[in-house]
Amino acid sequence: MIQLLPSWNDGVAKQAIIDFVKRVAKIGSPDFIMPAERIAVFDNDGTLWAEQPFYFQGLFVFDRVRVLASQHPEWKDKQPFKAVLENDMKTLAAAGMQGLIELVVATHAGMTTEEFKRTVKDWLATARHPKFNRPYTDLVFQPMLELLAYLRANDFKTFIVSGGGIEFVRTFSEEVYGIPPEQIIGSSIVTRFEVRDVGPVLVREPKVDFIDDQEGKPVGINKFLGRRPIAVFGNSDGDFQMLEWVTAGTPRFGLIIHHDDAVREFAYDRASAAGKLDRGLDEAPKRGWTVVSMKKDWNRVFPSK
Repeated sequence: MIQLLPSWNDGVAKQAIIDFVKRVAKIGSPDFIMPAERIAVFDNDGTLWAEQPFYFQGLFVFDRVRVLASQHPEWKDKQPFKAVLENDMKTLAAAGMQGLIELVVATHAGMTTEEFKRTVKDWLATARHPKFNRPYTDLVFQPMLELLAYLRANDFKTFIVSGGGIEFVRTFSEEVYGIPPEQIIGSSIVTRFEVRDVGPVLVREPKVDFIDDQEGKPVGINKFLGRRPIAVFGNSDGDFQMLEWVTAGTPRFGLIIHHDDAVREFAYDRASAAGKLDRGLDEAPKRGWTVVSMKKDWNRVFPSK
């Protein structure tokens, strides 16, 4: 007999997932939902892969600042660029989302979508995580890979709804998660059509188009999917509104990953600069959301090397 979700320890969290899938996928069940409506949405950072010591796209941005710094001598005296060049994480954290957006716009624009894709792929192929010394795409969560496969085996369509850049996530989502690029929703910058000597291209401009975080997540789901999902998976207060909106109906399922394993991964929640989990941790019980303890509920965190 094939074991379901083998990297999940037997317990409340694993059973809640299996029970929900059986309820909505079994013909004759009072909660049966047609396959076309079986949509599950997943946050990416901290939910499908790690996000410490900082969001991985943020680390990519910092590396891009260092690469491009020689072309921008003004950055050595201008925040938040100065903080990146001096590796001043305290100042970067204080700059918050607005500072990160400024860095993203400065480093992600001025190239075509294909050039950006190649830049990201080259970085992912060579960069290594400072703690684990492994490629960032190795640091996906094995239990979540199994969950994605389990849902798809039961006719769910799986989407990523990320605060990260849509074009960034699209470069690896199909290879790593089995989620094709058309099933990614994320933050974006303005892109324009242009005809060059090589032919028509899409050029990325230094202007924010859409931020897919907090209240932006349900807005993005509605805008790009046109259906309300029946299952939602997150790990931080940035996912709160998505969890709140998706689980407003019935039957619905919401799950939060709690990072409480300092040995195998990281332990953080309420005070973290990346992946802060405060309100969600307090309200999950009364809202019926399942909270997964990485330490207790997972017997394995990352895929084997």
